[in-house]
Amino acid sequence: MEETLYENLMEAREELKRLEHIIYVSLKYTRTVDVILNALHRMVSTFDLLIESFLKKAQTDGLAEKMAKSPGLRATSLAEIYPNDAELNKYLAFYYFLKKILKAEYTKRQEYRRHVAFITEFDHSTVEVNIDNLVNCERFMHRFFTYSWHTLLGQPEKED
Repeated sequence: MEETLYENLMEAREELKRLEHIIYVSLKYTRTVDVILNALHRMVSTFDLLIESFLKKAQTDGLAEKMAKSPGLRATSLAEIYPNDAELNKYLAFYYFLKKILKAEYTKRQEYRRHVAFITEFDHSTVEVNIDNLVNCERFMHRFFTYSWHTLLGQPEKED
């Protein structure tokens, strides 16, 4: 079972590398909201892989019987399995937030310029995703990856 966990974590690491490329290369030369959306989708994809890894570990430990098919239900069941893990729940809250902004209608601002932004309105707030926010989100994703690696494999992350 540890072998499949390791493979999932390695795939998540590859997704993070793709996310870095989008932010630090693609967005540098193509400053459009479509590139920002692509980065947000990569973050969700990375989350999906890490959540699946946590659920596989929970199955191995006898904490879960089966894995839900939809990624949203997987995240919900993971939160139910580990309700007292504050750090994991912090990351899951960000995952839900990403899913919510990707489903919302949005507007664009200053495409093809440094301050390109993806803007969406909610009932009591406005969300603006720009290059600087994406860099911070990417760092947050790396912290989640490191936390997942250490929690699931019980060892520091190793470079391959």
